[in-house]
Amino acid sequence: MAGRVIEGRLKHLETHLEQENPVLLSTVQSFRQLDKIAYSMGLLHQDTSYATQIPWWPLISILGTFSSGKSTFINHYLEYALQRTGNQAVDDKFTVTCYSHESTAHALPGVALDSDPRFPFYQMSNEIEKVAQGEGQRIDSYLQLKTCPSEQLRGKIIIDSPGFDADAQRTSTLRITDHIIDLSDLVLVFFDARHPEPGAMNDTLDHLVSNTIKRSDAGKFLYILNQIDTTAREDNPEEVVAAWQRALGERGLTAGRFYTIYNPDAAVPIEDDNRRERFEGKRDADLGEIHSRMKEVEIERAYRIVGALEKTARDIEERAVPAIQQAIESWKKRVLWGDGVVFGLLFALLIGLTIKADYWDGLSFAPPWLNKVVSSPPYLYTSAILIAVMLFGLHFLVRTLAARSMSRYIRRLAQKAGIRGDLAGAFRRNTRPWRSIFSNSPAGWERGARKRLKGVLEDTNNYVQTLNDRFTNPSGEDLMTVQHHLAEEPEDTSDTPEKTEAPTQAETIEAETKETSEQKPENV
Repeated sequence: MAGRVIEGRLKHLETHLEQENPVLLSTVQSFRQLDKIAYSMGLLHQDTSYATQIPWWPLISILGTFSSGKSTFINHYLEYALQRTGNQAVDDKFTVTCYSHESTAHALPGVALDSDPRFPFYQMSNEIEKVAQGEGQRIDSYLQLKTCPSEQLRGKIIIDSPGFDADAQRTSTLRITDHIIDLSDLVLVFFDARHPEPGAMNDTLDHLVSNTIKRSDAGKFLYILNQIDTTAREDNPEEVVAAWQRALGERGLTAGRFYTIYNPDAAVPIEDDNRRERFEGKRDADLGEIHSRMKEVEIERAYRIVGALEKTARDIEERAVPAIQQAIESWKKRVLWGDGVVFGLLFALLIGLTIKADYWDGLSFAPPWLNKVVSSPPYLYTSAILIAVMLFGLHFLVRTLAARSMSRYIRRLAQKAGIRGDLAGAFRRNTRPWRSIFSNSPAGWERGARKRLKGVLEDTNNYVQTLNDRFTNPSGEDLMTVQHHLAEEPEDTSDTPEKTEAPTQAETIEAETKETSEQKPENV
């Protein structure tokens, strides 16, 4: 039943991607291949899939301090009064905003996100429950889904976070914040220019800056000093900007861009014409660059998903498999030591009992019933079977106890390796009674699985090349020029593949380019 549920979700996802992006449709099949490997190894349960652990929509998250103008920025960008605004905190939930063809906006409860694998908060209630017991049932207190008819939302999702107050944040809220940062294609971090002393916000800056600059994807962060118009009446407003830049620089900010903007619809009047023109010019330039980055997330999303596919495949091979092997080796040592201790004690006990029963004649074992057992095959076979059953029973008891004793070790190992999947489940699969402790490879990691994973990695390279063909053009020639050159080439009726395939490839590029530009998802 569980397998049918996840299969239905994947088919629903494929139906959407079939119209939106054929390249990403192919990646779903590659994720299925990884699922098969993980199922056989015990890393995944049948009711889960690697494909449901990533968001398939272009995702922009907006973080920031209280009253930093996040909601006002969103409303201006959407050209729709969707979010409530104010100088104080007006919303304490993460709001996921997506496009809808209906003329009015709608607000839906958090369960709409928690139960839909297409959104970035799928099964987030389980993650919240891990860090705050009982809070997972209150998912509606943390999340909400809003729909909006703004054309700016077509093909993307925007997440508005509650105002960031590091001292007051709950652990579960921080867990959600880290989650959306990991999954986002673009992260806008807002600060309020009306607070001219950034040094008083050390904790907030640590969470929003220091914890992000060391990331491999630090380039997706844009740091925005909002409501800069309020400094226009200062003698030297540049000092405000400089103070913020110093505060961010002290925390090692070397990646990402720093912008200064304000909302044109709610701006403080600037009486000096020269200063107003200077502020408006900088605002328009920065807003234009921010909006341009927001428009490009659909392209970045495609590369992100291919990157997630490659990372998942490499994590299985380079993290999960070595961690399982390490756990098996540790378990094997415990079993061998346990067998040595148990069988040594058993042997000593038997020697003691037989000596006490006077079954030894010097160094010869000569009990009175030995000749009868040896001369009677039924007795002999029965005795051998009973002894074998007892010894194997003791051995498997040692195996079981050794495996149970490693639960804490497995948890530490999984956390240290950063494994996506159930390492404990994979380990248990290798401790089943029919598995030899001397097996050379983990259960499910046979030649076929390794070949399948290698094929997925090769596919990721092909996906990247296909995306490059679609979004880049190093030669500088437009598609019509390429087709014109192909058309002028002499026709070759031979069976040489290079001659017969060239026009077909050009036609394919044209079809994919046309499809990408014309087909946009109408809603999620």
